[in-house]
Amino acid sequence: MNFTLENSVNQQIPLASGYDVELFIKREDRIHPIISGNKYRKLKYNLIEAESNGLNTLITFGGAYSNHIAAVACAGRKFGFKTIGIIRGDELEDSIQENHTLFFAKNSGMQLKFISRENYRHKKTDQFIEKLKGEYGNFYMIPEGGINALAIKGCEEILNDEDKQFDYICCAVGTGGTISGLINCSQTSQQVLGFPALKGDFLIEDISKFVSKNQWKLINDYHFGGYAKINLELISFINEFKKNHHIPLDPIYTGKMMFGIFDLIEKGYFPDKSRILAIHTGGLQGIEGMNSKLRKRNLPLIG
Repeated sequence: MNFTLENSVNQQIPLASGYDVELFIKREDRIHPIISGNKYRKLKYNLIEAESNGLNTLITFGGAYSNHIAAVACAGRKFGFKTIGIIRGDELEDSIQENHTLFFAKNSGMQLKFISRENYRHKKTDQFIEKLKGEYGNFYMIPEGGINALAIKGCEEILNDEDKQFDYICCAVGTGGTISGLINCSQTSQQVLGFPALKGDFLIEDISKFVSKNQWKLINDYHFGGYAKINLELISFINEFKKNHHIPLDPIYTGKMMFGIFDLIEKGYFPDKSRILAIHTGGLQGIEGMNSKLRKRNLPLIG
């Protein structure tokens, strides 16, 4: 089966006068409405591997608002795989209707299995996996977040020959797989900058396992308090960015990355004449889940 989707394009972002740098964004979000950006890149070679091994059932893992869960469910429906999602938090089972991500996954044909957070911690153990095999038979397992060697191979295809002209490659960082692929396929003259969505320096060690180049750096100043954390300043930036450039950003990853890039440009971080490429990693399905939280807090919504 052909697992190729649409190609992405680079779109220039006009900057205010006085800034002697150029900024472009690679529209990986336009690959597919749901299987978009790094979600597609991570899944591509895993789907090929599953098919080559004659396995038509995919099992994966994720939380309440996981872009990965939504992408696997959608990919299963599109490419003919049965999908099973092991969901962290058994309390979520009674509120699927209120959760955009889980509701979408279920309607896409994914069978959801809710387990306690305690049991979820054991998901990588042989005992846990054997129990899943007894329950579901043979399957192809995709790790939480989709990160493995095949995922990184897919992410190495994000950059192409046209992108060799850029001095800086920027991307949001969750588990570290996407930036690992970008580092591996970058030019030695390019600097790869990662903008983590989580607090902590543990990602440096995780990324170092998959890369051999050293022209990369994590910028930890724009996580807004950690994963899924957001404030009025970030909401306003995301909505203004969409209004000005007609590009939607998600509040977990790309919104924080673009906020950081604009702030660094304003602070003179990038040398004059620099050409910057930001990778839009998709994840737009997560906007509705965030808006549900914002409504409860009586905060402005992401448009």
